[in-house]
Amino acid sequence: MPRPVIYHIPVCPFSQRVEILLELKGMRDAVDFQVVDITLPREAWLLEKTRGTTALPVLETEEGGILKESLVIMRYVEERFAEPQIARNTPYERGIERLFISREGAFGTAGYLYVMNRAREKAAQMRETLLEHYAWLDDMLCQYNPDGIWLFERFGLAELAYTPLMMRFWFLEYYEGFALPQTERFARVARWRDACLEHTAAQQVSREEIIKLYYDYAVGSGNGALPEGRQRSTFVFEPHWRDRPMPPKDKYERIATDAELGLI
Repeated sequence: MPRPVIYHIPVCPFSQRVEILLELKGMRDAVDFQVVDITLPREAWLLEKTRGTTALPVLETEEGGILKESLVIMRYVEERFAEPQIARNTPYERGIERLFISREGAFGTAGYLYVMNRAREKAAQMRETLLEHYAWLDDMLCQYNPDGIWLFERFGLAELAYTPLMMRFWFLEYYEGFALPQTERFARVARWRDACLEHTAAQQVSREEIIKLYYDYAVGSGNGALPEGRQRSTFVFEPHWRDRPMPPKDKYERIATDAELGLI
């Protein structure tokens, strides 16, 4: 039978949200995931479906309807495959859940701007900006479930909205030496983050994969763009990321060559 199709980027955090949701529902095969190579121009047939936009993921229903934006797609999947329900049950708890999720965009942007920064003198302020987001999450978790692990009693939509982003922030640990301070201010969010990263439904990607593929982001080139002096993107499919060496960490001093990154 036909299935909805999601066109997505390899190791895409926004597509991973839907993958986690389907895992939680025990319905991983209910959606067909088709990978798009972002190192190449978008195919004309895909641009026709998206009306010229290039952002991914994009969901196409069996009837040909197109949905964009990962949170919209996530809600569609939650309602389309209603059982088991992952969203909260009561209007009040759904409101808290949506409030918690409302900061995911700014949270993700803070992390991506931080890793893409090439001006060493700006790094400290970018670190503080990201920590302010973690502090807000800590406060919310302390307010609604101070002694627990999740926002409520189980891993839900709030967690799956943030988990893929926190996984991508492994690139901050590697390239920027970022870590949550081991203080009371961040103790609750640290417990939540660690549990999210270890959840069995969220193991679609690995730390090594993210660090290797996102090297180009670390030197300021995102979405398949080529850094200065390079011929191949770290997002190419071949050589496979497992066959490449770990990238150098000195992102502020230089840009590694294709050969150093195992791309040729």
